[in-house]
Amino acid sequence: MEAKAVGLYQGLPLSEPQALQDLTVKVPQPTGRDILVAVQAVSVNPIDTKQRQVQAKTATPRILGFDAVGQVLAVGERVTSVMTDDIVYYAGAVDRPGSDAQYQLVDERLVALAPKKWAATESAGLPLTALTAWEGLFEKLGWTPEKDANCGHSVLIVNGAGGVGSIAIQLAKWAGLTVVTTAGRPETTTWVKNLGADIVLDYHDDLGTQLADAGIKQVDSALLLHSTDLYLPLVVPLMRPLSTIAAVVTNAKPLPMDLLKPKSLNFAWEFMFTKANYQLSEMATQGMMLARVAALADAGIIKPTTQRVLTGISAQTLKQAHEIVETGQMLGKLVLTAPFNG
Repeated sequence: MEAKAVGLYQGLPLSEPQALQDLTVKVPQPTGRDILVAVQAVSVNPIDTKQRQVQAKTATPRILGFDAVGQVLAVGERVTSVMTDDIVYYAGAVDRPGSDAQYQLVDERLVALAPKKWAATESAGLPLTALTAWEGLFEKLGWTPEKDANCGHSVLIVNGAGGVGSIAIQLAKWAGLTVVTTAGRPETTTWVKNLGADIVLDYHDDLGTQLADAGIKQVDSALLLHSTDLYLPLVVPLMRPLSTIAAVVTNAKPLPMDLLKPKSLNFAWEFMFTKANYQLSEMATQGMMLARVAALADAGIIKPTTQRVLTGISAQTLKQAHEIVETGQMLGKLVLTAPFNG
């Protein structure tokens, strides 16, 4: 049995016709802890564009795509957490064929039942950003993932209007944190305030002065979701001594870690694919996190961050999506829906 997919054979600029191609691939069969999902909707994240750009030439096509919502068609013999016909959502793994295909294999430990009250286009924009935000806030920064459990403490979220920031603000507010974030345009400022941000700093101006004007001397933690090279030295002066900074975006140059020593600041990287890449026992925590996020979604505690939807999943629509995401100006998330028309 064959299926439609979109992939690439080498990293190329989007202006090249072969940057992304419509493909026909064999439908894989699940074994072990894998499930076979009929993909209904996907979203495009910055990691999709970065992986495309650096893809070495290969004889076997690389199928990208991480976020997905779909229906379980079959399960491996060791699967216990989901059943056929379940509607699941997940971010998958970076080292396996992705969700830009009609059918995808994914490890059951990485999935959860999708929010029941959200449309597929809403749920598809959630997994990668929710996992990154949850791990960043609650594993790396150490806050307690319970309602109002962290009242009296604060977090600075750099780039609150992006995909991860949009869900991180909501999770932080649910957990009782005072949320300080950055924005630079009227529409992004409005967006993050609507998500619950308490204080919005204009990143064009001095962050410390604005923070002081808002009546805050220092923050208890920071989540850097943009330009780690630029923001690490800017954020260090704003931190409470003995606190933690977590970062998502890879640095381009050696980081000035000496700046952290006087305050004994901790620094942590957040990369949500680490657990799957190394097949860690902690892989199952991602399915658990997504289950908790789905419950928050269905309870109306968090709201969708999908801001744009493209109909049809093909080389043409995925090129368009990659182009939009590569601008770095995306508000919230961009989602594509089936049918696959490769």
